[in-house]
Amino acid sequence: MEDIYLKETNIIVKSKIYKDYLKELEYLESDRFFCRHNYEHFISVARICYILKLEENVDVCKDMIYATALLHDLGRIFEIKEGINHALASVTIAKEILKLTNFSKEDKERILNCISYHRKKEKSEDEFFNIFYRADKLSRPCFRCPAYEQCNWSFQKKNHEIIY
Repeated sequence: MEDIYLKETNIIVKSKIYKDYLKELEYLESDRFFCRHNYEHFISVARICYILKLEENVDVCKDMIYATALLHDLGRIFEIKEGINHALASVTIAKEILKLTNFSKEDKERILNCISYHRKKEKSEDEFFNIFYRADKLSRPCFRCPAYEQCNWSFQKKNHEIIY
């Protein structure tokens, strides 16, 4: 039953600090021609990651998947404003927001590690990292993107059809 509820995720999404960061990020990317890092992207990553978790029987709870997805790209704010790597900046923001939750210390570390490595393709011993990386990439509907031709993703990396 614990996998049904998103108790900690809802603490995050309802918090003022999360809403403020998300609002700023969506404002900063409102004119972005390429894929945006917004709530729709975060939820798509979470849902795809959860499907992969079920298909591959990965040991991670739904609440951790959704919390990680909601937090993983908030650092884009600091990448846009200051040129800071957004994965690292997202870890800093996530640490602050995760204080509001009742995730265990170990779960918080796992979430933060996943966020810090979400852009790296290399395999991890933690299958959560691996499915999260894939979900982040699979979430992009390249085949219908107006920036398809200008995008720096290779043809092989782009999603040419719906998989999840």
